[in-house]
Amino acid sequence: MANQTRINQQIRASELRVIGHDGANLGVITLREALEEANKFGLDLIEISPNALPPVAKIMDYGKFQYDENKKLKLAKAKSHIVEVKSLQVKIGTGDHDLELKAKKASEWLKEGHRIKIDLFLPGRAKYLDQVFLKERLDRVLKLLTEDFKIADSIKKSPKGLSVLIERA
Repeated sequence: MANQTRINQQIRASELRVIGHDGANLGVITLREALEEANKFGLDLIEISPNALPPVAKIMDYGKFQYDENKKLKLAKAKSHIVEVKSLQVKIGTGDHDLELKAKKASEWLKEGHRIKIDLFLPGRAKYLDQVFLKERLDRVLKLLTEDFKIADSIKKSPKGLSVLIERA
């Protein structure tokens, strides 16, 4: 942000809408008048909104401006949450206890807000089994989940077999 922000003599516009050091609107004045006003208080003239007509500038300390901008960026970064797509793989013959463990882990991921891709791995000839039977196998895992979820992407064929994408409801 700092390398894009123009201050004092770097400002190119001949007229600016200026906000005073106390937050008062000084109106549209020439660049020279605005610089004189800033120098009167020993502060900088900072171009806040260069794309506006006329551009908006504010009279304030440049160091404080940079500090405030960095603070805003850090706050925005802290609030953003990256949603990962976690993967879970089951096979046709996966036992009940193993399915419970996998469902427990999937429930934890849902609670954290992640999306989960559940793959029913089908080796060789298993890919040609009855689709209803295969979907029932995939539903076994979904029934064991303790968190509320919604299906983001319905059950589809994938290179490994069948897969479904779920997320927190």
